[in-house]
Amino acid sequence: MNGNLKYNVKNPNQVMELLTNGQITPAEAFIFFRELDNHKNQIITRANDEEQLEDIMKELDDLIGLDKVKQLVKEIQAFVAIQKKRQEENLLTEPQVLHMIFKGNPGTGKTTVARLLGKMFKAMKILQKGHTVEVERADLVGEYIGHTAQKTREQIKRALGGILFIDEAYSLARGGEKDFGKEAIDTLVKAMEDHKDSLIVILAGYKDEMEWFLQTNPGLRSRFPIRMEFNDYTIDELMQIARMMVEKRQYKFSSEAMSKFEKILINSKNGIYYDKMGNARMVRNMIEKAIRRQAVRLVNQKKISREDLLYIKPEDVSEVEEA
Repeated sequence: MNGNLKYNVKNPNQVMELLTNGQITPAEAFIFFRELDNHKNQIITRANDEEQLEDIMKELDDLIGLDKVKQLVKEIQAFVAIQKKRQEENLLTEPQVLHMIFKGNPGTGKTTVARLLGKMFKAMKILQKGHTVEVERADLVGEYIGHTAQKTREQIKRALGGILFIDEAYSLARGGEKDFGKEAIDTLVKAMEDHKDSLIVILAGYKDEMEWFLQTNPGLRSRFPIRMEFNDYTIDELMQIARMMVEKRQYKFSSEAMSKFEKILINSKNGIYYDKMGNARMVRNMIEKAIRRQAVRLVNQKKISREDLLYIKPEDVSEVEEA
C-alpha cells in the first residue's frame, strides 16, 4: 500500500470506515481503492500465470518419450523461476541466455517443444508474446547483396516477443564464405544482442549437420548455451503416438490393422530413408493415408454403420513408401 498514508488498509470496508470516521479524505480514499484494485489484479494475474504454467508443464509431460528433453526443459523452467526470486531479494543473478540448439531427425518433436517453450516463457514473463516463428533458409537468404539482411531482419521483427525457430539451420553455412547464408548468420547474431530481452533463437537440424555447423562458426557455440538432443522414437513410442493420433481424430484401429501398422514401422525402422521421413511425421502420414483409404472403401457402401466409420482395417493401412 501507499507508503505516504499511515493506515495499513487491506480491504474496501476498512477504507469506507476510515472515510466515514473522517480519518482520511476522499482523495486518500480514492488512492486506497485504486491500490487495492491494482493489488487484486496483480494477484489474479499471478494466479492465472501459475495456472497456465502448470497446464503447459502438464502438456510437456503428456508428450510421448523425450525424457531427456523434458528433464532439460524443467531445469530451464526452475532456473528462470529461481533467478527471478533471487532478483526480488536483491541477490546476484546469473545471466539468462536462453538461445538453444535442437539436434535430431525430423518428426522427433523439435517444433512441438519449441512452441511449448514459447508459451512457457510467456507465462513466466520472460517473453511478451510467446509465439513461435518457424523459418528455414529460403525465408532468410536473399538473391542479391543486401537482400538477405533485409529478409532476415523481417523474420526477426515477426519473432520479437517470442521465439525464432530456424529449421535446418546448418544450410546457412553450406555455401562457404561467399554465400549469402553467412550474411543471414551475421544479421541474426547482431539481432540476438540488440534484442536480447525480447527474442529467443532456436537453431534446429540433424545432429551431425548441426555439429558441423557449429564447427564452421565457433562463435555460435557460446551464444547458444542450451543444447537438446531429440532421439528417434522407439517402436513402442511410435505405436503410442499412432493410437493417440487416431483417437484424437475419433477413429480406432482394428487389432489386425494395429498389427499391420506395427509391422510396417518395424520394417521401416532400419530403412535407408527412415531418418529423412521417419518418427512421428511418418506415423502421421500413414494415419492420414489410412483415413483416406478407409473413406474410399466406404464411400460406395450402401449401408454405413457407426462402427464402419470408426474402425481402420488392415486394408486401409499402407506401406511406408505408399504413404
